Amino acid sequence: MKFRHLLFTFILSFGCTALGHTQSTASAQVSTFSIEAPQLQTIKTIWVYLPKTYSDSTNSYPVFYMHDAQNLFDTASSFAGEWQIDEYLDSIAESHSIIIGIEHGNDQRMHELTPYSNEKYGGGNADAYLDFIIKTLKPHIDTTYRTLKDSKYTTIFGSSLGGLLSFYAVIKHPETFNNAGVFSPSFWFSKDIFDLVSGSHVSADSRFYFLAGSQESETMVPDQQKMVALLLKKGVSRDQLQNIIIEGGQHNEALWRENSPKAYQWLHKN
Repeated sequence: MKFRHLLFTFILSFGCTALGHTQSTASAQVSTFSIEAPQLQTIKTIWVYLPKTYSDSTNSYPVFYMHDAQNLFDTASSFAGEWQIDEYLDSIAESHSIIIGIEHGNDQRMHELTPYSNEKYGGGNADAYLDFIIKTLKPHIDTTYRTLKDSKYTTIFGSSLGGLLSFYAVIKHPETFNNAGVFSPSFWFSKDIFDLVSGSHVSADSRFYFLAGSQESETMVPDQQKMVALLLKKGVSRDQLQNIIIEGGQHNEALWRENSPKAYQWLHKN
């Protein structure tokens, strides 16, 4: 239980504001805007990474929707270090996707990213959060930028509670999200997620990139293995999923930063 307590403390810490950083490290390809989220009764700040080729082409691009935007692009806004998504995409010959980062709701983060309530911690407002993405944010993105709108080209990606939410999104809304980046998923928050998959038709087209560290918690790897086995039983092809275990990996930004490039490349290949 000590590991569970430490893990939950880290999860809550995502809601804290970073201190001690003032110099932005975000790429010139990154911009932000605010949008009303009536489903959540708030205003959301959205970060946008556009491929380096965007302004010089007429191409349309796949889209990645990623959670916890404060931790993706900029050390100044991150809690414990950024993923360096923009640095990686700037460094490769062609960055083929638009990245949409959704800022977490600070003290509302746990509620927004959990599909079910936990007896001890509450939560369970993920359907409203996904409703915001599907009915408000995605239509805005699709009309503002040149996107490939079909679910085949739409990925949802996150870590911890964001990993849980991303997985849930593909199970519940395969018509919108075909691909999920599922890093260190908090399946422990409610075992109802396993019942959902057991009772659902899982689209044969859905693709999942799972990743967990061996030193995250006592349940992280077993829960991930259990979910992968369940998906295979439901008919998901082994070619449609990756099940990565990082020996010695801990529940932190370093694990997710170091492994996000490979996940991006796999998820991008539709």
